[in-house]
Amino acid sequence: MSILLKYCGHRSLQDLQTSADSRAHYLGLIFAQSKRQVQPSEVKEWIKIVKLNKKKLVGVFVNASVSEIAHIAKEVPLSIIQCHGKETPEQIIQIKKATRLSVWKVIHHSEEALEQMKRFNGIADGYIIDSQVKGEWGGTGISFNWEFVPSYLLEAERQGVRCLIAGGVHPDNIEELLRYKPHGIDISSGIEDGEQKNKRKIQFIEEKVEKYESCS
Repeated sequence: MSILLKYCGHRSLQDLQTSADSRAHYLGLIFAQSKRQVQPSEVKEWIKIVKLNKKKLVGVFVNASVSEIAHIAKEVPLSIIQCHGKETPEQIIQIKKATRLSVWKVIHHSEEALEQMKRFNGIADGYIIDSQVKGEWGGTGISFNWEFVPSYLLEAERQGVRCLIAGGVHPDNIEELLRYKPHGIDISSGIEDGEQKNKRKIQFIEEKVEKYESCS
């Protein structure tokens, strides 16, 4: 099974073009308050220019209302909604009904994380496990203890969905993460240089992933 790659936090036309030319499966756009936040009107203009090459757009939201998410999903051709906050299973169900899109739930690594995943069994269409950093929802560039990755993967497999690992993944440590055989990897700051997506870093990441896939 190939590793799913999601590059997230595109904040410019150039960023989106750089990732569109990569081998990523998913391109993330943050609509929540963040230094990487984008507006739907911007994205609509970018995708008139950028050929996405069959890559799927993921809209990232943090504790947004169902109506806000549904409105943006009508403006931008999203394939997946990523809920990165404290959304409940009931809210995820409402979002799915309103958008008719798949919804991924972000779970922040903690002692309660596995129990949280179980609450979304049969509801979430996939998971992203991210680092828990006080005062931040994501995009911190800080990794968690990857020795816990196998337990998250096992629970996702039990539910019949995929699980991506986020938080502080970059060219210097991706080989370590690959040892734990993640279903997918979600990277933002790890493929940036000077707050822009960096083609060289992306190529390095992809070379490591391709080497792993060829040997597994």
